Amino acid sequence: QVQLVESGGGLVQPGGSLRLSCVVSGSINSINAMDWYRQAPGKQREWVAIIGRDGSTNYADSVKGRFTISRDNAKNTVYLQMNSLKPEDTAVYYCRAIMGRLGIWGQGTQVTVSS
Repeated sequence: QVQLVESGGGLVQPGGSLRLSCVVSGSINSINAMDWYRQAPGKQREWVAIIGRDGSTNYADSVKGRFTISRDNAKNTVYLQMNSLKPEDTAVYYCRAIMGRLGIWGQGTQVTVSS
């Protein structure tokens, strides 16, 4: 089994930065890729970014150039560095581990961008 724990959310002013962390435990070798999603109030969950086992990355157009996904294999952690934050980035952010057709979700961390 794989377990995910996100952290790093909080309140930040527009233009500010936050770094989210997702610590992975369990059957790590079975993970093909990790990604981040977000869900704003009253909206559907939205895909944000992905990092593959080979380190390749991809981003939603809405965050490209502002967000960076990375990982530290020694710490079993995936990060989402978020810069130039906007009020529309406000959401609960979730990390997900992809293992074949199976996806394991974390509990989420709240990000609020407001002055």
